[in-house]
Amino acid sequence: MAVFTGWLLIIIGLVVGAGGAWLLWLGGSAYYVPAGLGFLLTGALMVARRPGALWIYALLLLATGAWSVWEVGLDFWALVPRGAVILAIGLWLLLPFINRGLNGTGGQPWTLTAGPLAGTVVLAAALALLCWQRDPHDLQGALPGPRAPAPASDMEDGDWHAYGRTAQGQRYSPLDRITPDNASQLRKLWTYHTGDLRGDGDPTETTYEVTPLKVDDTLYLCTPHHRVIALDADTGKERWKYDPEIDRDISRQHQTCRGLSYFPGHRADDALENDGESALAASGAGLDEPPPSAEDRRCRRRLFLPTADGRLIALDPDDGRRCRQFGDHGAVDLWANMPHRQDGFYYSTSPPVVTEDRVIVGGAVNDNVSTTEPSGVIRAYDVDSGELLWNWDPGNPEQTAPIAEGETYSASTPNSWSVSSVDEELGLVFVPMGNQVPDQWGEDRNPAAARFSSSIVALELATGQVRWVFQTVHNDLWDMDVPAQPGLIDLTMGDGTVPALVAPTKQGDIYVLDRRTGEPLLPVKERPAPASLGYQTVAASQPASTLSLEPPPLRGRDMWGATLFDQLACRIQYHRLHYQGRYTPPSERGSLIYPGNFGVFNWGGLALDPRRQVAFASPSYLAFVSTLVPRDDATTNYVSDGKPGLGENHGAPYAVTLKPFLSPLGLPCQQPPWGYVAGLDLVSGEVVWQHRNGNVRDLAPVPLPFEMGVPDLGGPIITAGGVAFMSGSLDNTVRAYDLTSGETLWQDRLPAGGQATPMTYSDSQGRQRLLVVAGGHGSLGTRAGDAIIVYGLEQ
Repeated sequence: MAVFTGWLLIIIGLVVGAGGAWLLWLGGSAYYVPAGLGFLLTGALMVARRPGALWIYALLLLATGAWSVWEVGLDFWALVPRGAVILAIGLWLLLPFINRGLNGTGGQPWTLTAGPLAGTVVLAAALALLCWQRDPHDLQGALPGPRAPAPASDMEDGDWHAYGRTAQGQRYSPLDRITPDNASQLRKLWTYHTGDLRGDGDPTETTYEVTPLKVDDTLYLCTPHHRVIALDADTGKERWKYDPEIDRDISRQHQTCRGLSYFPGHRADDALENDGESALAASGAGLDEPPPSAEDRRCRRRLFLPTADGRLIALDPDDGRRCRQFGDHGAVDLWANMPHRQDGFYYSTSPPVVTEDRVIVGGAVNDNVSTTEPSGVIRAYDVDSGELLWNWDPGNPEQTAPIAEGETYSASTPNSWSVSSVDEELGLVFVPMGNQVPDQWGEDRNPAAARFSSSIVALELATGQVRWVFQTVHNDLWDMDVPAQPGLIDLTMGDGTVPALVAPTKQGDIYVLDRRTGEPLLPVKERPAPASLGYQTVAASQPASTLSLEPPPLRGRDMWGATLFDQLACRIQYHRLHYQGRYTPPSERGSLIYPGNFGVFNWGGLALDPRRQVAFASPSYLAFVSTLVPRDDATTNYVSDGKPGLGENHGAPYAVTLKPFLSPLGLPCQQPPWGYVAGLDLVSGEVVWQHRNGNVRDLAPVPLPFEMGVPDLGGPIITAGGVAFMSGSLDNTVRAYDLTSGETLWQDRLPAGGQATPMTYSDSQGRQRLLVVAGGHGSLGTRAGDAIIVYGLEQ
C-alpha cells in the first residue's frame, strides 16, 4: 500500500508542479512549484520505502500552513482548499498499514520517523479549529431606534396593496405582532399550490418571483405564466382564477410575473357607493346623467396584470373578469407603435405604477440578441379608459404627447424592466432604467438615449417630461441596469427632513438622492475607470457612492475551490483573463467582471424602515467572464443554439458569451462568502452590521449545510416589530432576522427555491401572517415548485 500511495503522490506532484509552473509563468503564486516537488519527493521516497518520506511531507504540510496564513489569514473557508487535501493525505500517511513498511527502518523508532508529521498534523488541526470559531468577514453593530413617527397612510395596517406594499417601494409593514422575542415560534399554517409549473417551450429563465397583494380579506397573485389567482387570506381557499392564455412556445428570454398592481377606485366612486345621488352631486356629476351601468359599478376597483405577450389587462378584484371599459375589452396592446415587432421580444415582467388617475408601465426586451430591438418607451394610460395619456421615449425624450397611429418609437433604447416608484405629492414617477442593448457593445448607440442608460429618471406624472436624471454607469458595457425599485423615504438630515430616494445598484453602490432634484444626499464621486482594451470606447470615469457594499478588487490569492486542484485551475484562469478591477471592458481574450451582471443587488432591492431610517440589504458576490466573439456576418449564430439567440448581437461586430466565473467542479472561483445580510444607516451612510447568510446544502455536490454565505435573488421586508424577513437565498430557506443586530431568529426549509420577496399581512382576527412564495428559479437551478406558504405564531 505504501508503494501505491507513493505513485499516487508522484502523479499529484506532477499535476501540481506542472500547473504551478504554468501559473508562475503567468505571473501568479510561486507556491505550487515547490509544493509539486514536495509531493514528488515524498512519493519517490514512499516507493523506495524510505522513512524520510514522512519528514518531507511534514515540511510540505508546515510550509503550506505558513503560506496559507500569510495569504489569507485565519479565514477558515479560504484555508480549506489550500490545506484540506494536504492534511487528509498527512492523516493517511500516519495510518499504520501505510507507514508500517517505513517505521523502524534502520532501527529508528516510530516517534522519530512519523512523529514530526504527527505533530504537524495536530498543529494544522488546531489551526483549523481556531479558524472555525471566528469569522473575519463578520461586522457586529446595532442599528439606531426610531428617529421619526410612523408615516400616515390611508391603507389598513394589515394590507399590502402594491409590490413594495405602497407605491413608495419601502417594503415596510406597520405590523408588530411578530417580534425578536417570539419570531422563533413561527409555524406553517397552510400551503396553496398554484399548479403552474415549468413545462415544454418555457425558457430557461422561468421563475416564480411574485409578491402577492392583500386587500381586505383577499390575497391576489400571479403565476409565471401570468395566471391570476385570488385566495381567502385566512384559509388559502381559492376564490377565482383568470388565465390570459400566454403562448408557452415563444422566443422570450424571461417567463415570470413579479406581481399585480391594485387600483382602489376613485374617492368619488366610494362616496357614490355609500351615499347614492347626493354623492353624485358632491363629485361634480350632473344629476340628470344616467346612473352607472352594472359594468361600471363592477370595475370601480381594479387589478392590473402585465403579460409576457405584451398586454396590460384590467381585472375586477371581486370575480377576476376583465374590465371591458379599459382599452380593448379589458386590455391595452403594449405592442402598439413598437418598432421591430417580433413575438417574445417585448414583454412586462414587473407590475406597473398605479396613481389616482393613471397606470404607468414599462417593459423588458431580450438582451443581446440584435441591434434592432423594440423600444424602451414608458407609457401612461388613463386608469379608467386605457387611453394613452403620454409616452416617454428615451430616444425622443422631449416629445411626450401620445404618438400618432402609424408612427413608431425609437428602437433599441434603454428599457425599464423593474418596478418604478411614485410620489404623487411631488407629481413624479421614478423609473429605474436598464442598459441600452446590446449590453456589452457600446458603439453607435443613440446619443439622445445614452444619458438615460443605467440611470434613475424622474418623470412628471402629468406630462411624462423629464424632471431629472441620475446616471449610475456611463456608457455601460457590463449589463449594469438599475435593477430594483427605488425606495422613497423621508430622512432627518442636518437641514431638517428631506424627501429622499434610495437606489441600490448591481455594482453595490447605494445612491441616496433628494427625490425633488436628483442631487446626492450622501457623497458621490467620479472615480477613474480602466482604459479601453482597443475594442470600443469606454468612459474615463464612473460614479461611486460613499454608501456602498461594493466588494474589494479580486486578487490571485482570492481564488477558491473545493480542493487544491480546482483552486489552482481558478488561479490560472484568473491570470489568463483581462482584469483591471471594476469596469474592466469586455474583450476577445475574456474579461473578468466583478461584480458580475448578476449584481450585488438585483430586482430584490432593499427594505427601508421609515421610522428608524435604516435599510436591510442582502448583497451577493459572484464574478462573471465576458468574452467578445468576432462576427463575420449579421445572421449566423456564433454563441447560441437555442431560442432566442441570446448573446448573438446580430448587427454588431461581436457576439458575447457571459458566464459565471466557476471552477472545474462548478463552484465559484472567488472565495466565500458569496452572500450576506447587512444593516445600513441611511442618515450617516454607514454599514452598521454585516453577516454571512445561507448555507451550501442545496448547491454543493455533497449536501452539507455549511454556513458559507450564499447569493440571494429575491428581496427582504421589514416590520414595525423589529423583524426582517427574506426567502431568496439559494439554500431554499426562509429566515427571520433581528433588524437591530442582523441575528437570525428563525428559519424554515422551503419545498422549492424562494426567489421572491415575501410579504406580511393580518388575517380577519388581526393575527399577523408571513407569506412566502416557493417556486424556484430556472437560471439559478433552484428546485422548481408552485407553493404559496403562510406562517403564523399559532399552531
